[in-house]
Amino acid sequence: MPEPLITTVAEDRAQGGGKGLKTGAIGLVGSVVVATASTAPAYSLAATLGFIVVGGTAFVGTQAPAVILLAFVPMYLIAQAYKELNAVDPDCGTTFTWTTRAFGPIAGWMGGWAIVIADIIVMANLAYIAGQYSFVFLGGFGLPGVAALAGNVWASTIVGVLWIALMTWICWRGIEISARLQYGLLGFEMVLLIAFAVIALVRVGTGQGEAGSIPFDWSWFNPFTVDFASALMPALLVAIFIYWGWDSAVAVNEETKDPSRTPGRAAILSTLLLVATYLLVTIATVSFAGVGEQGLGLANPDNSGDVFSAIAPAVFGGGPIGQVMQVLFAATILTSAAASTQTTILPTARTSLSMAVHKAMPAVFGRIHPRYLTPTWSTLGMGAASILFFLLFTLISQNLLNALVESLGVMIAFYYGITGLACAWFFRRTLTSSVRNLFLRGILPAAGGLILFVILAYGLVQYASPDWLVDDAGDPVTIFGLGATAVVGVLGLLVGFLGIAAYRTRGRDFFRGRIIPTAAYVEGEAVRDEHRVVD
Repeated sequence: MPEPLITTVAEDRAQGGGKGLKTGAIGLVGSVVVATASTAPAYSLAATLGFIVVGGTAFVGTQAPAVILLAFVPMYLIAQAYKELNAVDPDCGTTFTWTTRAFGPIAGWMGGWAIVIADIIVMANLAYIAGQYSFVFLGGFGLPGVAALAGNVWASTIVGVLWIALMTWICWRGIEISARLQYGLLGFEMVLLIAFAVIALVRVGTGQGEAGSIPFDWSWFNPFTVDFASALMPALLVAIFIYWGWDSAVAVNEETKDPSRTPGRAAILSTLLLVATYLLVTIATVSFAGVGEQGLGLANPDNSGDVFSAIAPAVFGGGPIGQVMQVLFAATILTSAAASTQTTILPTARTSLSMAVHKAMPAVFGRIHPRYLTPTWSTLGMGAASILFFLLFTLISQNLLNALVESLGVMIAFYYGITGLACAWFFRRTLTSSVRNLFLRGILPAAGGLILFVILAYGLVQYASPDWLVDDAGDPVTIFGLGATAVVGVLGLLVGFLGIAAYRTRGRDFFRGRIIPTAAYVEGEAVRDEHRVVD
């Protein structure tokens, strides 16, 4: 009899293989690489730095480094929550599993849904950028007419779909090949980003900057010169987006060496690496381009969607070496978006795998490939859903797609925030046992969660403004008279309740708390679940 193409989680579990994923496949360095690559540093900065400088209805300007640093604070605190929770329960469902333990099945399901919907939405933007920069990169070699295709929506969309298909296939083929690919992509990306920053700072320091260049000043780290509600809070919600993704290291926890320790350490290390990189590049970009509304200025609306395309030619110059560096930097944005496309599929597939194992989703999403030991339906389903979403909203409205992408901060703040609160509540019985537990399991995670929910609330108020998002003609993009960004962000989360209603009967054991018990953690006791996977 031929070998079956797929095997069930129940069969793998019976053989002692947990969920059936490949154990011990990647170490600490690989986990840090996956976490950092998931944030897509080059793409994230290119797409958001202009919006951070502009802020909300008020101006952030040269205080952009302060915003980058402030956004790091809740990210680090939530990374600490992930580290503590993973240490006692290294489950690839992460937020879904841990929030269920702390607050119950409804909250846990919504946490898992926020991860899935955010990842599907961002895939559309990542794929579009990958498609667009494929033409920019190839056009750098002088191929006639190729560079012009970067401005063609459907050409970039078609190539973007091919990128999603390719990265889905790589994720399906195995966690090890996925990690090895990230080593090269991330290494190339970080080298070019640092080169860009150093050259920009040297040009300004030697008087070879642009007309709007500004020498660096330590006052750029002072956030108190920025209006709190109208500028700082919306800018922070955007800045949170550029850190988003480090939790991918924890989502592959069941496939790492020393799964209770390595993923948490990788989460902490990746956030530290990110804040150092982001501060260097942000300072260099603000200093070289300035924050004006003309020319290369970061507040120029013509530059806000992709600041590096406007600035890179001036930074690297027009000579032969400069031309080569420009092509390589375009390749950096391309590889950044492509790498993040891959590492976005990884955690989403494992979230849905865990939800299926715990009977919160159809059991088909819990299937594992017998040879590659990767989720089959979860991985391929994530790729297919991303392609359909991408094509649908490209066809319906580019403005609506922009609103969806801008609303990602809402989903991110929600599921990171609820994880921080879940950590403090889950460990509540252990907090008084030591000063270490009080801070690392209680105060810091809870503070991170509360900060994110405050940012979320203030950001939604600004997003709801009718003139927050405008189309190419300058007309407001609204739904029900409110800013489309706020409406789609809230509706994106609320759709999760429809999923709960649709699956509540089939998943009654999960929703009645029979699979993942809701209880406080007791020191020294193993965390247990009741798995009953029905094929």
